[in-house]
Amino acid sequence: MRELLKYLKAYRKESILAPLFKMLEATFELFIPLVVKQIIDVGIGRGDTGYILRMGGLLVLLGVVGLAASLTAQYFAAKAAVGCATSLRNDLFAHINGLSYAEIDRLGTSTLITRMTSDVNQVQTGLNLFLRLFLRSPFIVFGAMVMAFTVDAKSAVTFVVVIPLLSVVVFGIMLITMPLYKKVQRQLDRVLLTTKENLEGVRVIRAFNRQNDEMRRFDGENSQLVDMQVFVGKISALMNPVTYVIINGGIIVLVWTAGKQVNAGIITQGAVVALVNYMSQILVELIKLANLIINISKALACAGRVQKVLQEKSSITEKEHAAVPETAGPDRNGQVPKVEFCNVEFCYGDSREPALSAVSLKVKAGQTVGIIGGTGSGKTTLVNLIPRFYDVFGGAVLIDGQDVREWPLEQLRGRIGIVPQRAVLFAGTLRENMKWGKKDATDEEINRALSIAQAKDFVDEKGEGLDLLITQEGKNLSGGQRQRLTIARALVRRPQILIMDDSASALDFATDARLRRAIREETGDMTVFLVSQRAATVRNSDVIVVLDDGAVAGVGTHKELLESCQVYREICLSQLSAEEVQ
Repeated sequence: MRELLKYLKAYRKESILAPLFKMLEATFELFIPLVVKQIIDVGIGRGDTGYILRMGGLLVLLGVVGLAASLTAQYFAAKAAVGCATSLRNDLFAHINGLSYAEIDRLGTSTLITRMTSDVNQVQTGLNLFLRLFLRSPFIVFGAMVMAFTVDAKSAVTFVVVIPLLSVVVFGIMLITMPLYKKVQRQLDRVLLTTKENLEGVRVIRAFNRQNDEMRRFDGENSQLVDMQVFVGKISALMNPVTYVIINGGIIVLVWTAGKQVNAGIITQGAVVALVNYMSQILVELIKLANLIINISKALACAGRVQKVLQEKSSITEKEHAAVPETAGPDRNGQVPKVEFCNVEFCYGDSREPALSAVSLKVKAGQTVGIIGGTGSGKTTLVNLIPRFYDVFGGAVLIDGQDVREWPLEQLRGRIGIVPQRAVLFAGTLRENMKWGKKDATDEEINRALSIAQAKDFVDEKGEGLDLLITQEGKNLSGGQRQRLTIARALVRRPQILIMDDSASALDFATDARLRRAIREETGDMTVFLVSQRAATVRNSDVIVVLDDGAVAGVGTHKELLESCQVYREICLSQLSAEEVQ
């Protein structure tokens, strides 16, 4: 929590002025019972209409000035709360973007979304209420007690008993509800996860006619959330009736004690009314304080969840003096392997089984490397180590002779073009999507990349050219069209290393063949990694790497592997005819 307080530093003035103006309003409010006392004892007691009107005008003036102070306090509190939440949300978003794949895999996107939205909003609400009420309510509670003693010390003893009792109730309920609100937020994560999975997998759900199952699943998670909220709500709901009972009991004792004083001629009737008003003020303020504490309890729980994300450290960090190696650049002449895997070991998270083990491989500049293997053999894991999306557990991955952990991340990934398994496009024009690969790309460069990716024909058919509007995730395009555009996006930057991670799976064999031929002819000395489960896609590669259960089963050309690698031979025979295999 202390680290989150740094966001208030930019709003020191607002954070001070908001409670001060609220206390100013409270001060005027504390004078009102005394004015009412004077109206009753002096104005009504003596039948002085002029005095009543003057004091009534004073009441109106106190109310207007109090309202002005309240509005000013609200302005400063809102400015500070919204400003802090904005800065927190920006920093949280930037921090999440700085986390590696490993942390995002472990945390999960659903909980990150909840903390970016619901949790930060709750922190904002709690901070707003805190700035407005954290001094005002206690000030009025204790101020009313002090003012009551100025009216009549004997009757005011009731306040000394009532206030501690109320404090025990209020803070006791707060201590019980705070951990429960944390559980509510965790359950909200689960509801969001269920919703996210349902929306992302809507086609699969309908294809298998599982709508009713998903509705039951969502209903179960949602019902659990409701039950938890109702349970914590019932505990919180105890606050109002218990405080009302204590306050009204106090008023009864107060009226009884003060009534005896009036009969004895010790105090006036106006004094009794003033004492009851002060007790009522305490009631109102303690109800406000109770609601404040409930909201602060929620805000603290949410702030803790946000803080946990901010405390997450990325496992991918740059070394302080990271630099581009001298061998890097266009003039390599094949002297240093472009990419080299040196006895690489890798595991996901807390998995006991390695995803990759003892992988060693040298790739020269300009080579096309095909990577093939069964599902779960480690193909995607292997290429994800090149741009350092994950760090190896053992061994090293070298680019231009230097360990990727020694490279500045921006320069490393600036030399690599990646086409992921899942084709992701962003809402906007085609031109805007293509410029993700290169911010200053010209239309000529984009069109060239589209031609290589075999996407130019269908783009031209749409008739809008580079101004073609693409909806979120490219839902207005077919799977094959999305894949070709993601390939073009990677080609726009003309990277030194191009990684195509099973990115042509939605293409027909003819288009796939034209794509591979165009990449080979047009990319010059670009080093290309083709990850695929299709033997036809990788068979013409300069080098083919066969992976089996995280280990290298064979390295060589198509003909060499047919003779030396049983795994590769089985893959080819299962996909190709005997004539095509040869």
